[in-house]
Amino acid sequence: MISSYTAAQIVAAEGSVMAQLPPGDLMARAAQAASNVILRELRQRRGNAAGASVFLLVGTGNNGGDALFAGARLAGRGVAVTAVTVGGRVHPGGRAAFEAAGGRLRTIAEGGPGAYTPIEQVAEHASGCDVIVDALLGIGSRGPLSGHSAALVTTLIVEAGLNAPLRYRRQTRPTVVAVDLPSGIGVDDGSVGGQVLPADITVTFGAYKPAALLPPASGLFGRIELIDLGLGPFLAEAGAPVARRIQAGDALELWPVPRRTDHKYTRGVLGVVAGSETYPGAAVLTTAAAVATGVGMVRYLGPDRAVERVLSRRPEVVPGGGRVDAWALGPGVAPGADDQISRIGRALKWAKAERVPSVLDAGGFQLLPGAPSRLDPWIILTPHAGEMATLLSDRGVPTERSQVERQPVHYARLAAELVGGTILLKGSATVVAGQDGSLYVEDEGTPWLATAGTGDVLTGLIGALLAGHGDSVAIVPELPAQLAALGAMVHGRAAVRACGADHASGSIGKPIAALDVIEALPDTIAELLQR
Repeated sequence: MISSYTAAQIVAAEGSVMAQLPPGDLMARAAQAASNVILRELRQRRGNAAGASVFLLVGTGNNGGDALFAGARLAGRGVAVTAVTVGGRVHPGGRAAFEAAGGRLRTIAEGGPGAYTPIEQVAEHASGCDVIVDALLGIGSRGPLSGHSAALVTTLIVEAGLNAPLRYRRQTRPTVVAVDLPSGIGVDDGSVGGQVLPADITVTFGAYKPAALLPPASGLFGRIELIDLGLGPFLAEAGAPVARRIQAGDALELWPVPRRTDHKYTRGVLGVVAGSETYPGAAVLTTAAAVATGVGMVRYLGPDRAVERVLSRRPEVVPGGGRVDAWALGPGVAPGADDQISRIGRALKWAKAERVPSVLDAGGFQLLPGAPSRLDPWIILTPHAGEMATLLSDRGVPTERSQVERQPVHYARLAAELVGGTILLKGSATVVAGQDGSLYVEDEGTPWLATAGTGDVLTGLIGALLAGHGDSVAIVPELPAQLAALGAMVHGRAAVRACGADHASGSIGKPIAALDVIEALPDTIAELLQR
C-alpha cells in the first residue's frame, strides 16, 4: 500500500534524519538519485548519455540545489547541461559545483545568477533538449507558479507542444523530469491553480506527497520514482498518512480467497437489485460482474424482462430473494420503476437493522434518507461527479458538477460528512473517503473505461467483495473503504487488460465495452493473487 504524507510531516522527518548525518549528505543523496534517473532516461532515448543535452529549470530553494548538484554529475558524464534561474539567487553550493563541472548558467531574471537570456530563447533551446528538469519549487512552496516561473513554464509548454492533443504532438520532444514534484501544485491537497509543466517522470524523495495521489495534480506526475532517504521510522511517528493507494500486494491480504472447507454459502451470497424494464442490461452487467469476481452465490431481484436477460447470460444466478451477506443496489433502476425502488428501500432497511454491507449506485440514490440522517459506514455509495453534485445540493450545499471534477477529494470528504456511509467518487481517478477518516485514491484504469455500463460492473464487483467478507465489513472500521478501493483498483486493471494498453511501450490500447471488462476480471484477479 502506498502512503502519502504532508509537507510538514516530511520536513520534520527529514530534519530528524539530517541530525544524524554529515551536513549536505541528504541533498547529495537526492542529487545522485536524480542524476541516475536522468542518465537512465538518456540512455533509453539515445543509447548513450554522452553528447546528450539537459536543461534545468532552477528555483531559489533546496529543490533547485538538488537539480544543480545533479546537473554537475551529469556534466561529468559528458552531458551538455544548461540551467536557467528565475530569481535573484540559487543554492550557493549547488551553483559552485555546477559551474565547476562545466555547466552553463543562464537567467531570465534581471540581475539573476547567470547570463541574462530572453524567455523565448530559453524556451526554444529547452524544447530542443533531450531532457527538461523541473526544479522550480519544492514542498515548501504554496500556491501556483507566478512571475518569471509562470511565464517560462507557459512558454515552454507551447514551444514543446506539451499541451497539444495527442494526434498533433511532435514525434520527439524532451522528456520532462520533475525533482520531487511538478512545480506549482498544491502539495498537500492536489490542487492545480495555474500552469504546471506535466512530468513524464517524477523523482520524489523520502515519501510520497499527497499530491502524487490526489487528483487533479496526480495526473501531472507521470511515472514516479521513489527514492528512499531513510525517513520511514520518523514518518511512523509523524501521524497518519493523508492518502493511500491500494497496490497489487494488498489483494493477497484483502481478497476473500476460498478455503478447502468453504461452500457457496460460506463464500458469500450477494443480493442484487438492479435494472428495470427500461434498462434491463444493467442487471446483466451487475450480476455477471459479481459472478466473475468469485462470490459464492448471486440472488437477483427484478422485473421478468431483466430476469430473462440475466439467466440467459449467467444461468447460475438465482432469481428471487433469500438470505444474503451483502447487497448491490441501484444500477439501471430508472425513476418510475416502483417495484425496484421498493425492493431497494426494503434492502436498505435490512442493511441498517442487520448491519448488512451494501453498495449503492445510480437509481439507488433516490432512496437515501434526507438530512440530518446519515448512512452507516458499511453502506458504500458510488456516485460520479454529476450525481455527487446532486447529492450535496439536496443536502443544502449547492454544488455543480464542474466543482466536483476540479476538487474531487474535497467533495468526497464533504459527502462522507453530510451523507455518511463510505463514498467512492468515480472519475479519471477514483476517490474513496471512509468514515474512519481514511482516504484512498486509485487511478489504475484507462480512458477507454469511460463508457456505458462500466459503473454497473464496478457495483457488482464491490458487492461480491462485501459478500465475501460478510459481517466483518460492519465490524472492522477500515474495511469498507479498503474494499471499495480494492474494487476500484481491480476494475481499472481489468479494463487495462481488456483494452490491451501497455504503459511501458506507450500503447494506448483499443476501445472496450463493459462486458469486455467483466471477461477480463478472472484473469486479472488470478494475476493479483499470484504475487
